[in-house]
Amino acid sequence: MTTEEKHKIAHFLVLAGDFLGSGYRSEQKEYNFIDSDEGSNIINESKQIEGIHKVEGDSIDTITEEIRLCKACPLHTNRKNTVPGEGVKSPLVMVIGEGPGEKEDLQGRPFVGNAGQLLDKMLASIGLSRETNAFIANTVKCRPPFNRDPAAEETSACRSFLERQILLLKPSFILIAGKVAAQSLLNTTEPIGKLRGKIGELKVSDKSFPVLCTYHPSALLHNEELKRPVWEDLKLLKSKI
Repeated sequence: MTTEEKHKIAHFLVLAGDFLGSGYRSEQKEYNFIDSDEGSNIINESKQIEGIHKVEGDSIDTITEEIRLCKACPLHTNRKNTVPGEGVKSPLVMVIGEGPGEKEDLQGRPFVGNAGQLLDKMLASIGLSRETNAFIANTVKCRPPFNRDPAAEETSACRSFLERQILLLKPSFILIAGKVAAQSLLNTTEPIGKLRGKIGELKVSDKSFPVLCTYHPSALLHNEELKRPVWEDLKLLKSKI
């Protein structure tokens, strides 16, 4: 093993420890980084997203402006800012969450509250960042009142924006965070506990993208026991990218 490879491994272990132990765990624990075949089974059925509205000369900036002006569902009536998404335009991984919260609505940026800070730690633990190699978005681009789950008609109204973003960004992998996003994108009623830990395939138009579902960062803030399964998901994602 070269010195550079040793440095990379050491850096990865430091970041992983930051995610598992920093500020979000009342009791420090050590985990062995043991590879496992658990969760490596494949979701056989491919899910098809429909309703893409292709626009000639489409771009992320064009979509962002369309989102800013959108009034396709009632969520626009109470928003302060739309939250189209944030990150690099050729991401290794695209993260798709559920919907903006209060801080996201105020800033017009995704995942900037406590859950967002934890998401950044999760991504950093496997070498990902919205500044360098990731893009973060949500199934809806406006905040649902009182941070409730987005309704089906609201995710449907935003669907074409998200589909176009996926096609333009061409991520190597999609990480779906949370039950609402997973069920909406994969058109299923399966609980997130059964959806996570498996590599699936999402078809958007004539393109296929590998996907992995995991718990939403906000769930980890309320239940620290979920951090271990999420870490297993992140290790699986890292092994695939």
